[in-house]
Amino acid sequence: MAAAQGRLSDGAGGMDDAKEGERNAGDDVPPPFRAAVDALRAARLRPQIEIEPTRAPQRLAPFAYALEATVVDGDQDLADGRLVLLHDPDGHDAWRGTFRLVTLVRAELEPEMAADPLLPDVCWSWLTGALQARGLACGEPSGTVTRASSHYFGGLSERPSTSQIEIRASWTPREGLGGVPDTAGHLVSWCDLLAQVAGLPPAGPGDASVVTLPQRRGPQSR
Repeated sequence: MAAAQGRLSDGAGGMDDAKEGERNAGDDVPPPFRAAVDALRAARLRPQIEIEPTRAPQRLAPFAYALEATVVDGDQDLADGRLVLLHDPDGHDAWRGTFRLVTLVRAELEPEMAADPLLPDVCWSWLTGALQARGLACGEPSGTVTRASSHYFGGLSERPSTSQIEIRASWTPREGLGGVPDTAGHLVSWCDLLAQVAGLPPAGPGDASVVTLPQRRGPQSR
């Protein structure tokens, strides 16, 4: 599993490279956000899911932390996604909280599955069900499920047609002690969704195949 060092952003400017302009966050990072990020780093994840840091969006919230993941089976990528943790210490009217989780999940589909008219509803239920299965409460959920097909012609006509599902969603995790949500639980639930979209069997509580992310240095801010 890749060492997901992760990055923090304080909202100045647009997307940036992980190596550009980094400085020690120190006291600039609010303690609830630091604790939420530390919990993400301590999450226990399935070994089939490779996770690593990615550039965090900087205009969605004063503080942001982002990870991307791929579900791997041998040398085949079955699904991929991105999870972003946003934090606004002053709160956000649309979120009805100070934290927000935003995600994108994508996977290739079998033709029979792609043709199912109930597929979008089923995929959305996978997301909400993954959270409920872990006992996680959330507010203000919203999102889209998009099904797309590609057909090839001319010089590409020998390629078989492909279909893809894309889930974009966001939700407000319930804040616990000290105003810190259970971000580790939400990350594990998100990985459950990735695994389900990829067609992997569910991992039960206490599954020995689940591993812990290695400890990493403190969060960074720009």
